[in-house]
Formats: sequence, structure tokens, C-alpha cells
Amino acid sequence: QHQTVLDVSCGIGTQAIGLSKYGYRVTASDLSANEVERAKQEAQQREQTNILFSVCDMRTAFGHHGGNFDIVISCDNSIPHLLTDDDILSALQQMYFCLKPGGGCLITIRDYDQEQRCGKNIVKPYGKAKIENGKRYVALQVWDFDEQHFQHYDFTLYMIEEDLNCKEVVTHAMHSRYYAIGSEKLIRLMQNAGFENVIRLDESFYQPVFIGTRPLT
Repeated sequence: QHQTVLDVSCGIGTQAIGLSKYGYRVTASDLSANEVERAKQEAQQREQTNILFSVCDMRTAFGHHGGNFDIVISCDNSIPHLLTDDDILSALQQMYFCLKPGGGCLITIRDYDQEQRCGKNIVKPYGKAKIENGKRYVALQVWDFDEQHFQHYDFTLYMIEEDLNCKEVVTHAMHSRYYAIGSEKLIRLMQNAGFENVIRLDESFYQPVFIGTRPLT
């Protein structure tokens, strides 16, 4: 019997589709209806049509999905979109209730322990430049930390699009806001939500991986 996986922040389906290819029975949701629609298209193109996609806020995951999953995941720095400890704890409790006894939770976030919280206009490269259909695409991030506590930051992703024939340049800007939560606090919140054996794993993924289990009893 294949294990069941619930992805509570699936985005465009990166983890959900990959896990489905490996034989897991995947249920996936995201707060963004547009992302979920894109995930459905990506799954269809890759012949992974058994994934159950839906729109859901991770803070209401148990009410939406129910329980008894083997594994619940939230990857790619999704948790820090929640801007308070209370909201993160609420999401973690929902993930906990979605698990069967003995089930596992897996979370990945950016390694905020290593980030310099040095104010505003922090520029970070994002991937490599690529050329596609006669256009060059370059991306970069700009972070603006709140200067009172340096715990939250406004995030802007600039996508620069250059037409290599006419040299016209168009810049797109996408905005978000994050909570730069550290490892110790996330581990403590996972424990407060009920998880045991909570640890951080490094070198297994491009981001730190946090795992915990729901007790058997």
C-alpha cells in the first residue's frame, strides 16, 4: 500500500508531482487558486492525474482535508508567509491533526539563521540568466527588513526581460512579505503543536529540512 502525502502549500505542484511520480498517493492544496490551477496543468502535462488538488488555507487544513495521512509537508519557504507565531502555530496544529498517529511532518524554509538582517535594499541574485524565444531573462530579489525588530521583511522579485533583437527591456516586479523565523523558534512551535522528535536536517535539500512525528498514542 502506497503512503499518503498531504502537501498543504503545493504552489504549482513541484513536490506534489514529484512525489506522485514515485508512487505516493498525493493530496495537495494551496491558498492561491491561480497556483492550484497551474499545478493541475503541470500535473496533466506530466501524466500525474491522480493528485487531488484543491484551494485551502493551511490554517484550516484539517477541516478541509480531514486526517489519517502518513505524511504532511510544507516546502519551499511557505510557512514564513504566515507573519505571526500564532498563525504558524495554528498551521502546525492543523498539520498535526491531519496525520495518523505515528505520521510524519516535513517542512523546509530558507535558512534565516544565516541571513544578515541589515536593513533595507538588500539585493540578492536569483538563479542564472536564461535565453528563451529570443529574449533574455534576469531575476533578482530585493529585501527590505522592518527596522524595529528585523523579524519581517518586504520582498520584491524583479524579472528583467530583454528582447535581444530590438533591445527593448521590460521589468516586472512581484511583491510579498515574510517572517524571517529562525530554526529554534520553528522547532519550538512544532513541539508546541504536539510534534515529537523534532530536528533540523541539513545537506539533504537546498533549504533546511525540519521533521517531526505525531506520537503513536
